[in-house]
Amino acid sequence: MSDWVTFDCYGTLADWLGGMRNALTPHVGAEDAERLLHAYHDLEADVEAQDPAPAYRTVLTETLRRAAEREGIELPPGSETALVDHWHELPIFDDVGPALSQLRENGWSLAILSNCDDDLLATTLERMPVPFDLTVTAEQVGSYKPAAGHWEAFAQRTEGERGRWVHTAQSWFHDIKPASELGLPRVWIDRLDSGEDASLATVRLTDLRRLPQAVEQASASAGAS
Repeated sequence: MSDWVTFDCYGTLADWLGGMRNALTPHVGAEDAERLLHAYHDLEADVEAQDPAPAYRTVLTETLRRAAEREGIELPPGSETALVDHWHELPIFDDVGPALSQLRENGWSLAILSNCDDDLLATTLERMPVPFDLTVTAEQVGSYKPAAGHWEAFAQRTEGERGRWVHTAQSWFHDIKPASELGLPRVWIDRLDSGEDASLATVRLTDLRRLPQAVEQASASAGAS
């Protein structure tokens, strides 16, 4: 019987925002890169919500195209795939190694539930300082969070062998809100100080430095409720 901490990857463990800013700036400059990222954030969920769900590399390219169109920014030829092309360069946050290593020492198994393609996630996993025991991707389940497919797939794959389960993520929209609706104990890594409703999180942190303690606290709170 294994106790599990499941993670969203991008924004939580890997610096999506910083990495994508670095990918776009050489093509459009720093100011327009920032505008594109804000627009991308607004538009991505609509692209992901298509049925059937497109591959994530398609989501990255199409959402960037729509963001540029909305903002009136002309993308230089060949830069439409910049987010895909530079995916393998996304930095891992400095606090990931110590936090995940301590979780492992404390006996937790680790999994990633990611809105990503398998091959794109693999380029990030190979640079992680700590290995993961299980990964569930949008490619595998055919849908994107906040839909429940990732959590349902994880539950099925660990059925009968799963003890405690805590979900940890940065995205309030994609992870914390749906995990709350599913009744999972959840640690919100609010790195961007987003201002969203913190009452939906079991524990709120702004980085991973206290994650091992927060996971225990969230698990205990769930057990007491």
